[in-house]
Amino acid sequence: MARLGIGVVGAGSIGIRGALEHLWLPDVQDRISLAAVCDPVPGRAQAAAEKYGVARACETYDALLADPAVDAVTLGSPIGLHYDQGLAAIRAGKHVHFNKTMTTTCAEATHLIEEAAARDVRLVASPGQMLRPLNRRLRRMLQEGALGRLAWAATGAGFGAYHEHEGVRQGEDVLSNINPAWYWRSPGGGPMYDMTVYGLHSLTGILGPAKAVTGMSGIGLTEREYRGETYRCDAHDNTFLTLDFGDRVFAFVYGALAGTLTPFGQPCFFGTAGQIIGKELNGQPIDYPGKPEADAAGHDNVLLPHVVGQHRELGESHVFEDIMQLVDWVREGVPSICTAEHARHVIEIIEAGYLAAETGQTQALTTTFEPVEGA
Repeated sequence: MARLGIGVVGAGSIGIRGALEHLWLPDVQDRISLAAVCDPVPGRAQAAAEKYGVARACETYDALLADPAVDAVTLGSPIGLHYDQGLAAIRAGKHVHFNKTMTTTCAEATHLIEEAAARDVRLVASPGQMLRPLNRRLRRMLQEGALGRLAWAATGAGFGAYHEHEGVRQGEDVLSNINPAWYWRSPGGGPMYDMTVYGLHSLTGILGPAKAVTGMSGIGLTEREYRGETYRCDAHDNTFLTLDFGDRVFAFVYGALAGTLTPFGQPCFFGTAGQIIGKELNGQPIDYPGKPEADAAGHDNVLLPHVVGQHRELGESHVFEDIMQLVDWVREGVPSICTAEHARHVIEIIEAGYLAAETGQTQALTTTFEPVEGA
């Protein structure tokens, strides 16, 4: 079976840590080849190609898409570019892995899904939170009444200064001086699209699609400083939503300027028979497939099916996993559970949440997806 030629779009933080550092390792060379990399910063694509053994460095995205050796792309570009770049890739006949989020609007996501279906192109959208055995176990537990009558849930993340401190941003060469300023700009910046998206994928994957959203949102910091320079911030960085899942079950969702109430990416659930916080039910450890191995390693990424060997020692291994979901789908014909439809529903929640905050009116949600079965 032929190897899948991967084009890495963007040699920034996620392109390096989530794609290149993993995809150049020997254990995946029987399934993929690093066909091309592109980046708009002069010299960055060439430096990445030389360091990670990529066959071709492209000066433009169009040149990468025109390369017949590229069968699929992983988009590691700023979120606001994902729609245009995804559409161009689909129309060029390339399969696409989207780093979160797939787009910034529901209409854009729908257009990509329709175009991909018409052209027999595969789409995989990060983050694949329901690949995690714990989340599938939580879905089954709640369906079986482990918390009695479910009342509410909570998930979210604090933006903080996480990106400014990433190692790929502290140096002076083109592979280590990557500027994070796009995270603070609209469209696509802010903690909802960048961080809370993990918890939203888990929450909706466990409970199923939400019905409506309301909330409040705004910009807490209008300026940020990075390496001695001041940057204007116009993306909302302080957002608080309430979701309605029907049957009088609600969820609190936040993308905060600072602080966090819940484990990153992992919702908490509360019902008449108790609560689930992280990996515990009423203070007792939850048993789920692979748990001893996960606990020994200190995190759940080791339970993702492709995260083995050296991949367990590298960062952003969940991104690598989602890329390999696309690889397996294209090569073996087995669809991934990291679906574009699930990603679209999360995008609609974020988009409608901002609209609810702007108008003061609860917004009905119109999209849906087929949840993964519990385990």
